[in-house]
Amino acid sequence: MQKRRVVIGGVVAVLVLGSVGGVVAMRKAGGHDDHAKAAEKPLAFTAREVVRPQALALPANVSFSGPLVAPNTVVVRAKAAGTLVNLQVAEGSRVTAGQRLGVIDLAELNARMNEREANAEAARATMVQAERTHTSNLRLAEQHFISPNAADASKAALDTARAQYTAAQAQVETVHILQRDAALVAPISGIVAKRHALPGEKVAAEQQLLTIVDLRTLEMAGSVGTHEVSQLRPGMQVTLQVEGLAEPMQGTLARIAPAAEAGTRSIGVTVTLANPKEVLRAGQFASARVMLPAGEPKLTVPVTAIASASGQDYVWTLEAGKLMRRTIVTGRRDAERGLVEVAEGLPAGAQVLGARFDNLREGAAAVIASDPASATATRAALAAPAASVPRAL
Repeated sequence: MQKRRVVIGGVVAVLVLGSVGGVVAMRKAGGHDDHAKAAEKPLAFTAREVVRPQALALPANVSFSGPLVAPNTVVVRAKAAGTLVNLQVAEGSRVTAGQRLGVIDLAELNARMNEREANAEAARATMVQAERTHTSNLRLAEQHFISPNAADASKAALDTARAQYTAAQAQVETVHILQRDAALVAPISGIVAKRHALPGEKVAAEQQLLTIVDLRTLEMAGSVGTHEVSQLRPGMQVTLQVEGLAEPMQGTLARIAPAAEAGTRSIGVTVTLANPKEVLRAGQFASARVMLPAGEPKLTVPVTAIASASGQDYVWTLEAGKLMRRTIVTGRRDAERGLVEVAEGLPAGAQVLGARFDNLREGAAAVIASDPASATATRAALAAPAASVPRAL
């Protein structure tokens, strides 16, 4: 009897445990079914969040930047050695072409002029004497008092004297030119940018004294990539945004360098900019943009629809009720309208998500919902941690 009671008790315990296990298993199975149903619930997007590509001809532009420089810059140098007596202009002074800028004591140059003039006078006297001698020898030769060779020798002496006199005159003219150039006058109209010497200093020939800048015409020196330079031509209009100015200014593409700079894949370009009121200054930084003609119409999507991964651009599309990730090749970009050309990878009638969403999964069910509440729930679900919603591959 006791053994029967033990056996019966064991059977009852087994049955009880089996019932409890079955209940737990059913609950777990029910829980998995609930998660599966929640996972299978389609993502809902509003009609505004889904766009169709539009065929548009987007304008393109080439942008570059660089500092402004003054091409009409002149360095005034001392043409002769001497003492700088005075400079009549200071930095920032406005000067006109031909204006006297200062005085250099040219005592040494003046002494050289006196020496050259004396040499020229001596050469002239020698030439006059040679002419008289030759004239006399010619008469004697006609009367056969001297030989023809003596007359020829006097002719050679006369030619030599004339050549020496001509050389002496040339030396005098050279000193005259030095005296004229030694006068400190402004070669162009502009503004004194810098003084390199002070009154009282002993200056040497070709030493820098002043720098004069003409700001009425400026240039911007920049560089563009080798893949963009083929789209540029001299004479194109350029829009420049100069630091410190609210309004953009218009310039002209003047020159394009014939070769790329050493060690880079960029080519120098130069833009000329009129500055009649001298509002701009050399050294200011500017950003330039050259607008190119619009190309052929191509499919375009909002820039917000494009994402990148591993160096490739892609968009999310709704196809047959599911999310699909399509790799695309982009082209021109219109920053003002926020559009990007799609050259490859997207059909014309595709439905594209126009906004970026996190945690999207390729193949997930998706619909365009008319109920804003469904779209709000979708955004909340996509904003959840990646552990609850699988991230896109």
